[in-house]
Amino acid sequence: MATASRFLRKLPRFLKLSPTLLRSNGVRYSSNLIQDSLEPLDSFRRIGSRIRHETLTTRSFSSQGPASVDYSSVLQEDEFHKLANFTINDLLGKIEDYGDTVQIDGFDIDYGNEVLTLKLGSLGTYVLNKQTPNRQIWMSSPVSGPSRFDWDRDANAWIYRRTEAKLHKLLEEELENLCGEPIQLS
Repeated sequence: MATASRFLRKLPRFLKLSPTLLRSNGVRYSSNLIQDSLEPLDSFRRIGSRIRHETLTTRSFSSQGPASVDYSSVLQEDEFHKLANFTINDLLGKIEDYGDTVQIDGFDIDYGNEVLTLKLGSLGTYVLNKQTPNRQIWMSSPVSGPSRFDWDRDANAWIYRRTEAKLHKLLEEELENLCGEPIQLS
């Protein structure tokens, strides 16, 4: 929001607009600003092109950026629900059993409203939930932070595209490191 307001404040200078175009009915930026003249629109296009060019040439892209989506592999909604529900319920059962083997104050696991919450006392809290519009399982971890897992048909697993981490493997590693006991989730 701050970026948009900053952009609007700088727009007249970038477009080199005359002061008469800036004030219409006492409003600093009218909705007819660009429609009043083609010249400001052409200037805006040149500036936008220059900004895109400068951004692309000066910014170094890391491998941590968003991965492209292969829409042919996007699950149908009913298939997504079956896979996600099975995964979350399977994790619930296995982590409940794991909780009986570890001695952690505040260990609690709960599943309600399609949200799996794993509390590890002072070690932190995990939250896993379905994101139906994106066909993803989202996880918030006290160790690795937020992750969004997509179903990978080839790997037959939920995978975080940025790091290629598999949901079950990541949880196994993090829980073992936090709790000191190995766990088998896959």
